[in-house]
Amino acid sequence: MPVAVTGSIATDHLMTFPGKFVEQFVEGQMENVSLSFLVDDLVQHRGGAGANMAYGLGLLGLQPVLVGAVGNDFAEYEAWLTRHGVDTGSVHWSELKHTARFVCTTDAANNQIASFYSGAMSEAGEIELGPVADRVGGFDLVVVGPNDPKAMVRHTQECRQRGYRFAADPSQQLAWADGEMIRGLVDGADLLFTNEYESHLLQQKTGWSEEEVLSRVGTWITTRAADGVLVRQADAEPLSVIAVPETKPVEPTGGGDALRAGFIAGRMWGLGLERATQLGSAVATAAVEVIGTQEYDLPRESFLSRFAEAFGAEAADEVAAHLP
Repeated sequence: MPVAVTGSIATDHLMTFPGKFVEQFVEGQMENVSLSFLVDDLVQHRGGAGANMAYGLGLLGLQPVLVGAVGNDFAEYEAWLTRHGVDTGSVHWSELKHTARFVCTTDAANNQIASFYSGAMSEAGEIELGPVADRVGGFDLVVVGPNDPKAMVRHTQECRQRGYRFAADPSQQLAWADGEMIRGLVDGADLLFTNEYESHLLQQKTGWSEEEVLSRVGTWITTRAADGVLVRQADAEPLSVIAVPETKPVEPTGGGDALRAGFIAGRMWGLGLERATQLGSAVATAAVEVIGTQEYDLPRESFLSRFAEAFGAEAADEVAAHLP
C-alpha cells in the first residue's frame, strides 16, 4: 500500500533587489509606505511542503499519493510530479482559485518582503481520505503536512477514525495554532516531525513535557540543521545522526521536506531507525545543494558513494538493496 502525503502545493516566485530596502524608507513616513522595487531577476520554482515530500518519495521509488488542492494553473506542475513518480489522481482542482503562491523579494542584505496567497489551498479541507484509500487500495501511512488548518484537523481526525497510521508534521503552522489544536494534530501520531525550535514551541503551547509528548507519539524526529537529527522514543535511548557534509550548500529551503521523504522511505523499506534517519540526512543534503525544492536528483552510484563516506560501506549496501 502507498504512502499518502497531504499538505500544501504551491509555486514560489523569487525576486532579487540589488539595493537595500532600508535605504528606500523615509523617516517619519512609515505609516504611509508606498514603494516599488526594480528587481534584477524573477525565478519560479515548484514548492509546497506536501508536493516537496511527495517528490522526494517519488525519487526513492515509493509512488506516493499526493493529496491537496490546486488551481487550474496546475497542469505543467502536475506533469512534472507524475514524471517523477507521484500519483496526483486525488489532487483536488479548484474551479475558481489559483494554486497557492509565495512571492518574495530579497535585497542585498538578505532582508525579505514576501506575501503568501493561499488560493486553492483553502479548499483542501473538502477532501475526504476514505475515497482516496479506496482508489489506491489503502495506505501504509498518511503524512499530515502543513496545509490549510481545517484540512490538517480533518485529515488527522479521519486517520484516527479509520485507523490509518499517520505522521504529524505541523511545521510552520505551529507558530499561530493554539495548544488545543496542536494537541489534536499530534496525539496518536506514529511519527512526529519538528525542527529544534518547533520542538520547544510545541511543548510550550501544549503544556506537555518531552516525556508527555513521547507518551503520545511513536517516534519523534527533530532536525537540528548542521547538528544532524535527533530521534526519540519512549523508554529508549535517544538516537543522534550526523548531517551529511555539504559540498556546495546553496539554498536550505526544502531540506526538511527532503529529510522527511528519506526517513519515511527508509521505514517503508523496513530499515531500522538509524539507517532510515541516515537516509533522510543524505537526501536532505542533496536537496540543499541546488536552488529550488524539487530540483535535486539522486543518481544511484554517486549517492551511494557519498552515503558510504558518511555512514560506512555496510550502511550503503543496506540502502542499495532498496534504492531504485
